[in-house]
Formats: sequence, C-alpha cells, structure tokens
Amino acid sequence: MKRLHVHVAVNDLTQSIGFYSALFAAEPAIVKSDYAKWMLDDPCVNFAISARGREAGLDHLGIQVENAGELQQVYARLRTAGGNIIEQGQTACCYAKSEKSWIDDPAGIAWETFLTTGESINYGDGTGENEARIAHDKQSACCVPAAKPAPVSNCC
Repeated sequence: MKRLHVHVAVNDLTQSIGFYSALFAAEPAIVKSDYAKWMLDDPCVNFAISARGREAGLDHLGIQVENAGELQQVYARLRTAGGNIIEQGQTACCYAKSEKSWIDDPAGIAWETFLTTGESINYGDGTGENEARIAHDKQSACCVPAAKPAPVSNCC
C-alpha cells in the first residue's frame, strides 16, 4: 500500500500539534523538539510538520511505499514523468532511515518517493532535498520572467 506524504513547515510546533491532533482526532505517532508525524489510515497519509527555520507552509509532498518492489514501481513513474530526478539512495531524514529520490513537479513543488527502513536519532541534513530544490531554482532562475509589481489599489 502506498501512502501520501505531506510535510508542512510551521512556526509554532506546539500550537500546530494541538491543531492537527484535533483535526485528525489523533495524537502524533512521533514527536521531537522540532518535528511531529501522524501516520493516519483514514485518510491514508504520512503527515509531518517541522519547525526548522523554513518559511511556514507546504514544504514538500511525497509517496511512501511499504516494500522495495513498490519503490521500484514509483521510481519508474518518476522516470516517465520526466524532470531532474535526484537519487538520494540510503539516507537519514526526518528521524527515519530511508531510501529515497526527489523530483520537482512542473509547479516547482518538491516530491519525494521513499521506503522507510528504520528509525534514526538524527533529523538528517536534507542533502537530497536541497539538491532537488537547488536544481529547480537554477532552472527556473533563467527561464521565469521577472514578477511584475502588483497594481496599487485603494480598495480593501
């Protein structure tokens, strides 16, 4: 079974844990000083939040699998989707040991595909994710027109 993964950066971990625990009617499966994760069956999602200095909001999305066969299926889908795939391989991330790859969708949202193989005492350094984001930023920096200033309006 594959599980959708959603990771949100938050400013206040304690407040956010309270909010999402009420929303999901469940306590997080993992709580650290800078991270919390819910492994929900309804909806089937690995929902994580972290307070690690990033801008608050959607951090990344992903697909978590349960075995190596499913991981190879999802990796094949990444190749079909196209784009710059960052094959991170075995790593420690989000207090877990995993094998993973990263890709950005056409809108620039980072997606990870991963198989969790165990726990880690460290959050991890985000190396693969950072490479995927850097690759996207380099591509978009020269190809996206500069933003036009918003028109000034006296309307509320």
